Amino acid sequence: MSAAKRLNNGQLEILKIFKYDLSDQQLKEIKNLLANYFADKASDEMDKLWEENNWDEETILNWSKEHMSTPYNPK
Repeated sequence: MSAAKRLNNGQLEILKIFKYDLSDQQLKEIKNLLANYFADKASDEMDKLWEENNWDEETILNWSKEHMSTPYNPK
């Protein structure tokens, strides 16, 4: 199986970028761009959940009081 068949479309595009010799600063900037992109996407999805579920500050307060761990059952 060729490498192209094992990589997804995002990985292939990133490889195209890295065919150029980039400085450490440029690599750091690209890493930050990607991190910010995915952080924004996660934030957008969380905003969507808040809106769809009518969550508010009271919801967060209630969550903080929940005990959701499972009991320890030694064998």
